[in-house]
Amino acid sequence: MTPRLFFTEDGLTAQVDVLSCAPCDDGFAVVLSRTPFHPQGGGQPSDTGWIGDSEVIKVFHDVEHVVHVVNAAVQTGQTQARVDATRRLLNTRLHSAGHLIGVCGERAGWIPSKAHHWPGECRVSFVPGNAPQPLQAQQVEEQLQRWIDADLPRLTRMEGDQRFIGFGELPAHPCAGTHVSSLKQLKSVPILSIKEKKGVLTVRYDVQ
Repeated sequence: MTPRLFFTEDGLTAQVDVLSCAPCDDGFAVVLSRTPFHPQGGGQPSDTGWIGDSEVIKVFHDVEHVVHVVNAAVQTGQTQARVDATRRLLNTRLHSAGHLIGVCGERAGWIPSKAHHWPGECRVSFVPGNAPQPLQAQQVEEQLQRWIDADLPRLTRMEGDQRFIGFGELPAHPCAGTHVSSLKQLKSVPILSIKEKKGVLTVRYDVQ
C-alpha cells in the first residue's frame, strides 16, 4: 500500500516519485511512491490539489495503492505533490467535529454506527447502547464548545498499521482520516438537528 504521509504529519507538500501514469475514464491514474493526499473513504471526501502541473481531481484507494486521478499526464520520476489547503482544512475540521460528536453520544449511552463528514451533508448516526439517554442539540453544542475552548491537542498513536486519533483526555478511536492539530481550529460546531428514527439516532452538524 502507498505510504500515507498524513498519517504522521500535516505537511501539504511533498517530493514524490511518480511510479506510473495510465489513461483512465476521468483522465490519468497516477501511482506515487508516497502521498500527502487523503483518498476518499472513512466518511471523508478525497483531497484535491496538484502533482507537478497536473490537477488532482480525486483520489481513491484500490487493493494495493492510493490512486490519484489527474487531468493531464505526468512523467514518471520525481516531482512535487501539493494538496489544496482550503479543501483539506474544511474536511479536516468536519471530520474532527464528527469525532467529538461521537464521544458525546458514547457518554450518553449511544454507540456510533456510521459517520458522513462531507460538506453540507455532515451527520453521525448511533444505535442504542445500555440505557441510552436523550441528546439535546444545545447540550451537545455546549459540550463541544467546552472542549474547543480548552484547545485539546490531537494525539496520534500507531499500533502496527492501525492509527488511533484522540484529543486530550478524550478516548482515541481507529481512524485513517485527517484531523485538526488542536480543537481551537474548529471555532464552533453548530448542531443542526438530532432525530431518532427506527432506533437510529442521527446528529446533523456543520462547522463555522
